[in-house]
Amino acid sequence: MKKALSLLMLLFVLFLAACGNTDGDDSGEETDSSASADTGSEEPAAEESTEPVEVVFWHAMSGPHEEAINSFADSFNEANENITVKPVNQGGYDDLEQKIMAGAKAGSLPHIAQSVTNVVPEYMNNDFLIPLNDLIEDEEVGMSEEELTDIIEVFRESSSWDGTFYSLPFSKSTRVLFYNQTLLDEHGLEVPETWDELREVAETVTGDGVVGFGFENSFESEFQGILKQLGGTYIDEESVEATFASEEGIEAMTFINDMIDEGIARTAGEDGYMSNPFGRGDVAMYIGSSAGIPHVAGAVEGDMEWTTAPIPALDGERATTFAGNDIVLFNQGEEAEQKAAWEFMKYLTSQEVTTEWAMLSGYLPVRYSAQDSDEYQTYLEENPAALAGPEQFDAGFFIARVPGGDAVRNIVLEELDYILQDMKTVEEGLTSAQDRANEALQ
Repeated sequence: MKKALSLLMLLFVLFLAACGNTDGDDSGEETDSSASADTGSEEPAAEESTEPVEVVFWHAMSGPHEEAINSFADSFNEANENITVKPVNQGGYDDLEQKIMAGAKAGSLPHIAQSVTNVVPEYMNNDFLIPLNDLIEDEEVGMSEEELTDIIEVFRESSSWDGTFYSLPFSKSTRVLFYNQTLLDEHGLEVPETWDELREVAETVTGDGVVGFGFENSFESEFQGILKQLGGTYIDEESVEATFASEEGIEAMTFINDMIDEGIARTAGEDGYMSNPFGRGDVAMYIGSSAGIPHVAGAVEGDMEWTTAPIPALDGERATTFAGNDIVLFNQGEEAEQKAAWEFMKYLTSQEVTTEWAMLSGYLPVRYSAQDSDEYQTYLEENPAALAGPEQFDAGFFIARVPGGDAVRNIVLEELDYILQDMKTVEEGLTSAQDRANEALQ
């Protein structure tokens, strides 16, 4: 294992040089550091258009993320003489969502935008998205069956509702276990593979200013993962009903709450994200986004050796949420603009771009061909901390994509905080969260 993964450290240096800012996506994960992107490949040109067309693309990427997006747009524009893609940062994901809803009412939407997957149903319900099936199946501008099925299955499924695609996957991440190899070696411990083993390791290493394990402030992903491993359901997509205040839900949250109460685990607290406490050596292990790997590389101090592993299993079951965002196409533009925007959407999800984006950003590639490419495999060999994310594709799942899902997340975070502050018992907090969630889902 290596303390300083060369490419990750390069990314961090570029990150600092660009602006030093970090931001969070709608799922509470850290966005990563990246560099300006140059795909180094021939860019597919869109079908020739007789008139110049401008495509406005709203996104929530800042700093080096934004530089990479701008570079992708520049490469596309150079290859497509009559199309100009104009990327526009709209702040964070919450800001972006609010501006999209306001733009829909005012008739001033962009042509395409990033969208967190669980917000897509809100846009569908408000009838301002273009279903993509006709474009996908179009003989001139569509995707072949091979191109469509090359999109990794779980991401392909999360972008379609009852067989209709309303988005294409773009920046996807999953949860991984970050661990301090140096500290584990000092105690003669192995990397935990189950939650029980994780608890034992956390108990052993806690002390002398070190807390064994860390949860991000937004730890509902870990709650959902343990709940699924226990056989429970967070939200039933068919019935559109929250069911997480079940026996399985109580067991999952009790496990988390007990570790924190006993002092062998903590949340990020005022640090915002767990990468800094981990990097300082204050926390021996934590679970966070795979897209946070470059942040950890930059935060590590001293001679710590660290890397990542898949999240712990429970009774042989593995489960981890996929987070991140998609690209959606709005219906307020002219037909020529919509087709040009579609071409850029295809380009952003092409093998070349998703490979480059994954290596620059820490997100996962969205195509099998990208994941299996020599370029990406070489990157994984040189950066072993990036291995845990792709290793969990089979264990990854997305939560129910229903209208009101984003409101449910905010309710759950609030009630989980009440539990941690001993303002409510686990059962009281989850029951209240479930009741409030079902009101929001009606």
